[in-house]
Amino acid sequence: MQTKAAVLYEQGKERPYTRSRPLVIETVELDDPADGELLVEIAAAGLCHSDLSTIEGIRPRPVPLVMGHEAAGIVRAVGTGVDDVKVDDHVVMVFVMSCGVCAVCSGGRPHLCSVSAKAKAQGELIGGGRRLHLNGRHLNHNVGISCFAEYAVVSRGSVVVVDDDVPLEDAALFGCAVITGVGAVVNTAKVPAGATMAVVGLGGVGLNAMLGGLISDAGRIFAIDVNDNKLDLARELGATDTVNGKDPDCIAKVREATGGGVDYVFEMAGSIEAWETAHAIVGRGGTLTSAGLTPVSAEFSFNTYDLVSEEKAIKGSYMGSSVPQRDVPRFLELYKQGKLPVDKLRSGFLALDDINAGFDRLAEGDVVRQILRISH
Repeated sequence: MQTKAAVLYEQGKERPYTRSRPLVIETVELDDPADGELLVEIAAAGLCHSDLSTIEGIRPRPVPLVMGHEAAGIVRAVGTGVDDVKVDDHVVMVFVMSCGVCAVCSGGRPHLCSVSAKAKAQGELIGGGRRLHLNGRHLNHNVGISCFAEYAVVSRGSVVVVDDDVPLEDAALFGCAVITGVGAVVNTAKVPAGATMAVVGLGGVGLNAMLGGLISDAGRIFAIDVNDNKLDLARELGATDTVNGKDPDCIAKVREATGGGVDYVFEMAGSIEAWETAHAIVGRGGTLTSAGLTPVSAEFSFNTYDLVSEEKAIKGSYMGSSVPQRDVPRFLELYKQGKLPVDKLRSGFLALDDINAGFDRLAEGDVVRQILRISH
């Protein structure tokens, strides 16, 4: 079949993207789903900072590449070997297409699937090969999803079936922003009730981490960003304290307010500057958890003596240490209860043809989650 899709041919083009146009809207060929795969009509897709990093070239990917990794849609065809998903099911896409049988999957950590990691690096689906083509040339899949398109063929392990009473424009955020942000708090760090916590970087993932702190009943939540509008939103959502990261006294203010530092700190910006702030506000016995992916060549140093003498911990969190088939439904239930108001994180809607302008806005730092609505 044919489908419109946003294709990245070259990484590292200069802004503004409305002029350099790194994403080109093409009509591409999409194969039928193979064994263990699904055809999904994309209803809504979020513009994530990870996508921006790919456009910038910070995150190397094989090109040409059909972009997008955070989406929700409706199943339109089911390949052989799939017996637990049917046509017309509503699904949320997740960016690790777990195989279910490798050592880490079998050990209960499907977000770290080794088979998936290899396939993603090659721009393929987990079943091998590519289902996207243009003018006789293969197009690469983005983390097995490629949802900046009208339709996508994905592995069964890349989707979670969800109730059809959840608006798909909200459900889309649960495939990345929610499971990564909330998951980092409740799965990776396991923040206990009453603990102090801080979130450095208030994008879609960071604000979801803050919501995760509210769910966990953290005693005090510090929200830190360089954008005052995001700090206002954090206060509206329930942050007890907000500090602008540009304030030269930012670190001192947080440490003074907490009597020496925060119990649980989350670095969600993916920059060394954010790492420096996050590390500096960790208290004795505290934990720094990072879900912000820095450039692959970036390095951060710390004093190992302090790490031991103050018994601090530094952890990475990928996809919120989530088990998608378990966590997406339970997080959606919290959404239904009003405890995860992800609709308040939306920064507007846009059409596929306006996608480059959307990434300009994301790069400027004034938006949280723009939602791509696909029209046919």
